[in-house]
Amino acid sequence: MDDYLVWLIILLVVGVVVSNLMVLKYTAKFKWPGTKSSKTEDDSDQDTKNKD
Repeated sequence: MDDYLVWLIILLVVGVVVSNLMVLKYTAKFKWPGTKSSKTEDDSDQDTKNKD
C-alpha cells in the first residue's frame, strides 16, 4: 500500500509543476496596461544631452 501512496505523491507533484508551467506560459501572452514605454522623462533628457 505504501507503493501506491508514493506514486500518488509523485503524480501530484508532477501535476502541480506542469500546471504551474502552463499558467506561466499562458500569462506571458498578456499585455499589461500602463507600460507604454520603458523610458522615463529623465532618461529621454539624458539621451538628448549625450547626443550633443
